[in-house]
Amino acid sequence: MTRAFSRPVHSSQVTPHRQLEAVVRRHLDSPWRRPISDTARHVVDSLIPWLADFPGLILDAGCGTGESTARLARRHSQSAVIGIDKSAHRLGRARGLPDNARLVRVDLADFWRLAYQRGWRPAAHYLLYPNPWPKPGQFKRRWHAHPVWPYLLALGGAIELRCNWAVYAREFALALEISGVANVEVLSFTAPEPLSAFERKYAASGHRLFRVTANLEMIDHARFALDSDCPVPAFPVSGPAEPG
Repeated sequence: MTRAFSRPVHSSQVTPHRQLEAVVRRHLDSPWRRPISDTARHVVDSLIPWLADFPGLILDAGCGTGESTARLARRHSQSAVIGIDKSAHRLGRARGLPDNARLVRVDLADFWRLAYQRGWRPAAHYLLYPNPWPKPGQFKRRWHAHPVWPYLLALGGAIELRCNWAVYAREFALALEISGVANVEVLSFTAPEPLSAFERKYAASGHRLFRVTANLEMIDHARFALDSDCPVPAFPVSGPAEPG
């Protein structure tokens, strides 16, 4: 079971990193050339027949034990919901997934690039409590400072980040704005019905929780330096996220 108590994030960094804008703009302007693993290609392509039965797609990035995936699948009952995590141990603890949910073990950065290349366009995209990498020297390991950032944006849809470190939330929101996203919202919130085990633990421990939301549908990702060999989308998945 998840421990009921955890310490808040501590860091010597108390404001957004001074390199944030330069790093984000560099990633937007420079294509990421790291090879994608064959394992990731197999995992992503194995989902295609199952996805064909659904009008919409929801992504739960970094799903852990899949508790959040199951909750999102019940909330978005007409959509396919994919939970992605690289930990076999966490995924092995998953229980009670609805038929419209799948969990996959794959590197998240590879998954995002492949999903973009295959034309998948989620209606909603959740990033729940990613590793904050709180040391200033770990800044480039945060998703908004990672080379995969343009692909995350280009997938489109309504994006929602939840975290328990104010600096991460502020950086994520600023990275969205630097990338051309309008109407980004940053809110502090309570979690009377936690989506995930981490959210339940952090709420029970008295942490401040933050939510960053934005709509990526209007972003001009044509100006991003994405892979030049991306095929024309052959299997677009789209559709409105259901209320709630």
